[in-house]
Amino acid sequence: MKLQKKDYSAWWYLLPATLVLLIFHILPVIYSFLLSVHRGTLKHPIQHFIGAQNYLDLLEDSGFWDAMVNTVFFALGSVPLGMFFALLVALLLNQKIKGLGVYRTVYYLPVITSIAAVALVWNWLFDVKFGLFNQLLKSFGMSPSQWLLEPRGIFESMAQALGFSLPDLLHGPSVALCSIIVMSIWKGLGYNVVIFLAGLQNIPASLYEAADLDGASVWQKFRHITWPLLSPTTFFIFIMSTIHSFQVFVQIFMMTPFGGPERSTVVAVFYLYEKAFKTFEFGYASALAYVVFLIIFILTLIQRRFVGERVHYGG
Repeated sequence: MKLQKKDYSAWWYLLPATLVLLIFHILPVIYSFLLSVHRGTLKHPIQHFIGAQNYLDLLEDSGFWDAMVNTVFFALGSVPLGMFFALLVALLLNQKIKGLGVYRTVYYLPVITSIAAVALVWNWLFDVKFGLFNQLLKSFGMSPSQWLLEPRGIFESMAQALGFSLPDLLHGPSVALCSIIVMSIWKGLGYNVVIFLAGLQNIPASLYEAADLDGASVWQKFRHITWPLLSPTTFFIFIMSTIHSFQVFVQIFMMTPFGGPERSTVVAVFYLYEKAFKTFEFGYASALAYVVFLIIFILTLIQRRFVGERVHYGG
């Protein structure tokens, strides 16, 4: 039996994609790590080898920790609320109603709209004098809010409105950051709705028919059929939303370009941007990027360990 010659032509087809990955992904990752262990100038960023000093400096940098606290606030506000509203809308769109395709398109439009354009529109909505939200508050006889200019914590503002005070630890994220969280939830809602909708339509209708025969209520069907069989979809959205929340940047930069009132909207990636492109500390910024990556990686492992075990993949 003759042995066939090895055909290496497949490697030529893979070469363009391999070069793209190498040049735009792998080499930048390696170069950024080299930057993180060096200190230099704008002209010569890799000049003096300092080992782990940039990473050690991060531990003592109060600006970094403040940015991480704001990032955690952003994640805690945007991820659960975004998932809740996306599931609610997906459940409504999963019904047999007229014009369903139109509704699905409308909800997905913000996803494909430029984040810069969306940020400009929401800047107008939050405008102190002419913004739609303050006009609505005035129409209900309420005093206007500063929105993107308010550094006070959201819980602190509520407590003061009710006539009492809270300790510093309970002030919560600033009103400015909460305003950006609202915008971010609206912007990403359509993507999560589509994913949830795909998961809902993958649930066999026969299960609901059997539940109807047994006299199950709407809540019982959701609790015992929809929610367990939707758990893989929910798990995916949970992980991806968490990752995206720790990478938030554009809406912070567009809506509060200087880090918001009293630096209350500075998040990790925005702080990284300032270190890299304002003070030109490329090594420090690269170390920060690796720390953020490590935090996201650890969070993903924790989610897989404690949430992934509860995912139901049964048919």
